[in-house]
Amino acid sequence: MKPSRDCDKLIEIMAALRTPRSGCPWDLKQTFQTVIPYTIEEAYEVADAVARGSMEDLREELGDLLLQVVFHARMADELGYFDFGDVVESLIHKLLRRHPHVFADAQATTVEDVQDIWRRIKSSEKAQKGEPPTVLESAVGDVPLALPGLTRAVKMQTNVAAVGFDWKNARAVFQKLREETDEVEAALEGGDHTATEEEIGDLLFTVANLARHMNVDPEGAIRAANAKFERRFRFIEAELARTDLAPSDVSLHEMEALWQLAKGHDQQPARAAHSSHEVKESSSRR
Repeated sequence: MKPSRDCDKLIEIMAALRTPRSGCPWDLKQTFQTVIPYTIEEAYEVADAVARGSMEDLREELGDLLLQVVFHARMADELGYFDFGDVVESLIHKLLRRHPHVFADAQATTVEDVQDIWRRIKSSEKAQKGEPPTVLESAVGDVPLALPGLTRAVKMQTNVAAVGFDWKNARAVFQKLREETDEVEAALEGGDHTATEEEIGDLLFTVANLARHMNVDPEGAIRAANAKFERRFRFIEAELARTDLAPSDVSLHEMEALWQLAKGHDQQPARAAHSSHEVKESSSRR
């Protein structure tokens, strides 16, 4: 089949994959519920490509993410709900509706002006959908529950900061961070697992707040830390393999020495990530 830049061709291919008897058994077996983990994974793959600054990988990962949209739209079409064209049409209407300062006569010269317009439009959209008005519009009521924990924490913190509920600066958050660390230690010494879990949650929430104050994306920071750890531990494994050894064959002291050596050899930027293409199974490409 000749490659094409036509989106219609992509839709045709997805339809063929989902056609009973002649389609792909794996694709035919999927449902919204089974596909959604891949959708989430592909969104993270896009973020990973951006963090690594790889435009070639970003192009590929954006394609994989687009496939998720086409896949969901195809399943919805089969059930008679909507098709890919409806998705595109809905998006176009939303972009036009939410940017009256670009496509209509609204005025917005700052980011704050745009945010005010967006909030008013969101409120109007809720009313049009027939959602019951609340007695008190909460600053944290519009943050999706499905977001990753640290991302949701930052979004709630940003919202409440807009109404004046915030630490004055990062140093004040540092003081709170030390307080939360002490509370984790106290809960640990008390032997109460439930209390320890709660205090660790408070500690992570405060770390997210610190990241926000320092203009750092906590999800991006933890991904970079994970990549750095993986890179350095792979170095340990490679060094041990030179003498036909594995980590389980040596002491913690010996591995710590190799860890320090790995740190010395690690000259890559902290945000450089090991390509997940090497470990991603073909089925997850769906």
